[in-house]
Amino acid sequence: MDGWEANCQLSTISSQLTEIDRWILSRVNSLVKAVDHELQGYDPTRAGRLIDQFVNDDLSNWYVRLNRKRFWGKDMSDDKQAAYTTLYTCLMTVAKLLAPFAPFYADQLYRDLGGEKDSVHLDFYPEVDEKAIDLDLEARMDMAQRITSMVLALRRKVNIKVRQPLQRIMIPAIDSEQQKHIEAVKQLIMSEVNVKELTFVEGQGVLVKKVKCNFRTMGKKFGKLMKAVAAAVDHFSQEQIAELETAGKFALMVENQEVIVEKEDVEIISEDIPGWLVANEGNLTVALEVELSDELRREGMARELINRIQNLRKDAGFEITDHIAVTVAPNEQTDAAIAAFRDYIVSQVLADSLEIAPNDGQEIDFDEFKLNIKILKS
Repeated sequence: MDGWEANCQLSTISSQLTEIDRWILSRVNSLVKAVDHELQGYDPTRAGRLIDQFVNDDLSNWYVRLNRKRFWGKDMSDDKQAAYTTLYTCLMTVAKLLAPFAPFYADQLYRDLGGEKDSVHLDFYPEVDEKAIDLDLEARMDMAQRITSMVLALRRKVNIKVRQPLQRIMIPAIDSEQQKHIEAVKQLIMSEVNVKELTFVEGQGVLVKKVKCNFRTMGKKFGKLMKAVAAAVDHFSQEQIAELETAGKFALMVENQEVIVEKEDVEIISEDIPGWLVANEGNLTVALEVELSDELRREGMARELINRIQNLRKDAGFEITDHIAVTVAPNEQTDAAIAAFRDYIVSQVLADSLEIAPNDGQEIDFDEFKLNIKILKS
């Protein structure tokens, strides 16, 4: 499939394109526009870094990862065709963009993709399709990426695996536009970070924020008023901090003079609250509930059990469609998980039976114990 064929196919299957397909096509066209801008300004380093960021963050870690099931489907359905055509379009565009930076690799990639010319260097450099760019869609997906990254970092902070479900994310949206963008990708975020609820907090709610002065910046700006300004900022109320975040600046009287404190002059940080972890990134704040109920623990153990059984299937060389019989040795934690989530476990591992009994199966290591699990083809 050459570039012309890909564009034709995209136009013919446009009705089958999902939102994430349209997003990555918007991003790749925004990339073409940005790379051209940097090259016109004689900054190839910046241009090359933009390509690297797109391939790693947007294409590989987000688009391909989130669409694995679409690529793995057995039949060439319209949905699978849309995913493959979208991916091909992105890779071909990257090959052409890379040509001035990595000429030999770009040529190899272009040939592997079936480029219509003998070499990528004989083809046209990509031109932006302005109609494909949807900045609102890009903003929504960027919000999903940022929140996902922040929540996963909070999980790592307390060593809670993604397989362990958590109850809630709480976000104090700074304005209606930010809340609208988050609402649009709410289900995607919850799925990615394995959290059951995402709620918004009005007026910062229970999240307590503090303002930390940047003395280097503020010292130059306020001179001899610096200490008085810093003292006033230290006593900002939650409402004043919220106004500073929203408006980007806050006016106050210091020694009978009006001074303007801007958001760039300070660092706004959130304090962790009992049972929660809080993270800030720019104007975005996320609080993650990390307390685990018994129900969440049982569901987490069920997911761990599914993971171990799937690994046993893989090691045994079973086909993904093979049905199995599973025997799990008695254990207080796994027994409770099986009792609560038996139907979920058997559906995920294609088990026709799931028994709790002593067995001579393989000893499997869990975090806090070891357990024998035996699987056989049904």
